[in-house]
Amino acid sequence: GPIFAEINSTIEHDLVRAELIAVPITLILLLIIFRGVVAALLPLVVGALSVVGTFVVLFAINEVTEVSVFALNLTTAMGLGLAIDYSLFIVSRYREELVHHDTAVAIRRTVQTAGRTVLFSALTVAASLSALLVFDIAFLRSFAYAGLAVSALAGLYAVVVLPAMLAALGPRIDALSLRRKPVDPEASAHGVWHRVATTVMRRPIPITLVVVAFLLVLGSPSAGMKLGFPDDRVLPPGKEARDVQDVLRNDFSSEEAGAASVVALGTGSPAERADDVGAYAADLARVTGVTRVDAETGIYCGSSGSVSGVTCEAGDLVLPASASPDLVARFARPDATFLSVVPDVEPLSDAGEDLARDLRAVPAPFDDVQVGGQSAQLVDAKASIFGDIPLALTLVAVITFVLLFLMFGSLLVPTKALVLNLLSLSATFGAMVWVFQDGNGADLLGFTPTGSLAATVPVLMFCVAFGLSMDYEVFLLSRIKEEHDRGADNVASVARGLERTGRIVTAAALLISVVFLAFATSEVSFIKLFGIGLTLAVLLDAFVIRGTLVPAFMRLAGEANWWAPAPLRRFHDRFGISEHVDLADEAVDLRDGDRPDGPVPEGAESVGGETGGRGPAAGAPADPEGAKVGA
Repeated sequence: GPIFAEINSTIEHDLVRAELIAVPITLILLLIIFRGVVAALLPLVVGALSVVGTFVVLFAINEVTEVSVFALNLTTAMGLGLAIDYSLFIVSRYREELVHHDTAVAIRRTVQTAGRTVLFSALTVAASLSALLVFDIAFLRSFAYAGLAVSALAGLYAVVVLPAMLAALGPRIDALSLRRKPVDPEASAHGVWHRVATTVMRRPIPITLVVVAFLLVLGSPSAGMKLGFPDDRVLPPGKEARDVQDVLRNDFSSEEAGAASVVALGTGSPAERADDVGAYAADLARVTGVTRVDAETGIYCGSSGSVSGVTCEAGDLVLPASASPDLVARFARPDATFLSVVPDVEPLSDAGEDLARDLRAVPAPFDDVQVGGQSAQLVDAKASIFGDIPLALTLVAVITFVLLFLMFGSLLVPTKALVLNLLSLSATFGAMVWVFQDGNGADLLGFTPTGSLAATVPVLMFCVAFGLSMDYEVFLLSRIKEEHDRGADNVASVARGLERTGRIVTAAALLISVVFLAFATSEVSFIKLFGIGLTLAVLLDAFVIRGTLVPAFMRLAGEANWWAPAPLRRFHDRFGISEHVDLADEAVDLRDGDRPDGPVPEGAESVGGETGGRGPAAGAPADPEGAKVGA
């Protein structure tokens, strides 16, 4: 109708404005983070390829099934966000390797380490978004199509196209640099994130208790979350559709726009069913919350006890069909009848849902009776969503757990990742309920609270935010595991891993937050909810979870972080795909002449992360300090 036409039109204009705001700010941040024009343009190329490729995929899918137009906007946001994440990780690792190696070796080592991590990260994001496929709502399934395609393509382009561009650029990756300073990983071995990690690991228990308590308090309002359908109130005052509905809501008592539709099929002819229709209409009229019932046999007084200002008893026939012939034309068909139940409650509310259930519970004289309308649609939609949520959560948990186990060979690491992500997301939902459902800060943010959240938005937010959280988790854990595999103890590997990835994750979170926060400029409240909610989820995960709880839990678990029962350990040894390769073995091969670009320049060979060719000898164990890659 006119309301949703104006909502769609407003959203389209708002999202164009959001992109116009986000893109320039993102470009500036890319220049600052990558410290060079050439390097900053690389994620834009990967992002553009991912977005265009996803558009092609969605076009093909649209030929066989329905795809929401709003999936295009998620494609743009996720395509740019994931491209930035993956490009940051690849380029940062490439710059580390380039300090001690020539271009070909640096690219090979980058793809073998960071490249594998990026592929696993793309799989975890795709796993989270694939859960949307289980819902019988085309809107949510559309985002699954977009999310699966864009995460797969972003990961593929990041490990195929981006290394090719790096090979072509070589050391010119730092051309047009804003700060001509080599990226020496040793120079930042004890930087800010290293100090954060070591501080947390000195007092893991009190820090864990304080942070978990904070997140639980923040998430407590989520227990009272109520889901509903968006109506005209998602638009701001001043929009024509909103203003018209405000007048109807405030100055007119009729709720005909929210009338429930009751259809009975296989009823026989009008003459045969007249008595049954009349009795059924009277029973419907007696249901609490009904103003009147219009049927082919006449108009019946509802439980409100008044029709057009005339006092009457519930179920009374106040206007027979003989006095209003148009009723037969409106509601009668040869073998079917239609009844309109006008409520005296807000259709999209708890009372409206109760009314729909009560109407469906009224015994009908016909075998095939169906109750529709706004209230009934809300009941059915919530039943569908809540019915599919257990399967969706199970799929996300199982697929993510299996992928993380295949990557790290541990039972505790994937369990910890799932628990921390759920803790972070519950805090996000609690804040969103407190603001958008309860209306705290409504005047400041410019929206009208309705006492509920749009039913599909929390589901979509969960899958997107969970995927991005796992994205950052994989980045961090992969580097921690790499340090641990090279001989560092638990504390050192966590501190070094957080130091190596802290700046990357922080930068990625800030960049994608700019994209999501631009959505908060929308005039439509559920788009504003989507933007602010995802921004909060990303920042909570990047700073609070990664900065405190991950190192704290890793410190408390110690070597148990990497434990698995013997059968599962053997399974992982055989079928797992490690994110870390033995670069010391590769170094031996390269010293034997297996180099795609010729001999190593004198002084540039750094098998063990040092200059002058002081790598471990063939067959010798890698020294944890001298053989580390970029540590």
